Amino acid sequence: MNWIASAQRWVLYIPAAYLLLYFTFSNSNIFWYMYTFTTLLFIAASFVHGKMEDEVQTWEFLVFGVGYGTLTYGLIAAGFHLFSIFSNQTILSVENFLESYGPTTVWHYLLLMLIIAPGEELFWRGFIQQKLKAYMSPFFAVVTAALLFGFSLSFSGFWLGVIAACFSGLIWGLLYEWKRSMPLIIIAHITMTILLFLVLPLTS
Repeated sequence: MNWIASAQRWVLYIPAAYLLLYFTFSNSNIFWYMYTFTTLLFIAASFVHGKMEDEVQTWEFLVFGVGYGTLTYGLIAAGFHLFSIFSNQTILSVENFLESYGPTTVWHYLLLMLIIAPGEELFWRGFIQQKLKAYMSPFFAVVTAALLFGFSLSFSGFWLGVIAACFSGLIWGLLYEWKRSMPLIIIAHITMTILLFLVLPLTS
C-alpha cells in the first residue's frame, strides 16, 4: 500500500500541470506570463521531487546537445514539409499558432531559452519520466512521458505541434536514458528552439 500512496502523490502533478496549461492557453494575451509561471512551478516540483543526472563532461553535453537539437529540428522540418504536400492547411495552422502564441520580443526568446525549454525538460524527462520507471520499463516510461508532454500542448489546438512535441520528447527521453545528462537534453531543446523560431522558421 505504501507504493500506491507514493504513486498517488506524484501522479497528481500531471493533472495539475494540465490544468495550469489549460489556463495558460486559454488567453493569448497572458500566455507568456502564464507559461513562464507554470514552467517555474515545473522547475520547483522537479527539484523538490526529482533527481537530475549529469554523467557527461561539459564538451560532450554541448556537442551532443547541439547535434541532437539540430537533428530534432531537421526531422520536424521534414515532417512539416511532408504534411504540406498533402494538406494546404499545414502552413496556415502553423501561422495561426505563431500569431497567437509565437515569440515576438527579445524577452520572449530569452524566456524560451532560459526558463521554458529547461523547465519542460526538468519536469517531463527529469521528473515524470524517472517516476514512471518505477512502474514500467525505461522504454515505455520514455514513450509515456513523451506522449504526456505532447498532449500537454493540446490546449493550444495546434495538433501538428502536439505531434512534434511527442516526437521530440521521444528523442530527448531516449537521449536522457542513454547519456544520463540533463544539461545535454536542455541544450538539445534550446538548439531546436533557436533553429525553429529564429534561424530557420518553417513558414519563412
